Parts: sequence; structure tokens; C-alpha cells
Amino acid sequence: MRNINVEDPISKLGINDDVVDLLNKNDINTIDDLWKLKRKDLKELSFTSDQINHIIIKMQLKGMDLNHKKY
Repeated sequence: MRNINVEDPISKLGINDDVVDLLNKNDINTIDDLWKLKRKDLKELSFTSDQINHIIIKMQLKGMDLNHKKY
């Protein structure tokens, strides 16, 4: 993973601040916390499709995807 440690805060992914705030409110604070989730999990936490797609794109830019996938 490109200079990313899974213990880093999710803000290191370059996700928009409003989405980071929502993640933090749902006790998702580290990249590892987020990486474990699936799209369905985020939907259940009331994230919009646009927010989920934003998260996925930012993770993919770092060589990661939801559900513990690496590229």
C-alpha cells in the first residue's frame, strides 16, 4: 500500500471532511476500521451511494478496497 498504514486515521485517505466526520461518528476511525467494512455495512450506517463511491475511489487510489481487498 502506497505509504499507508492501516492504523493511520481515515483522514490520510483524502476523504472529504464531512464523510470523515460521519465515519468518526460511527466509530470508524482508522483505515483498518474502514477496510473491514463492505458497501452494505456503510449503507446500513446511512451513507449515501455518492459518499460510499467517494470512499471507494479514495481507497482504490491507495491500492485498497472495502472488504480487505488489496491491489
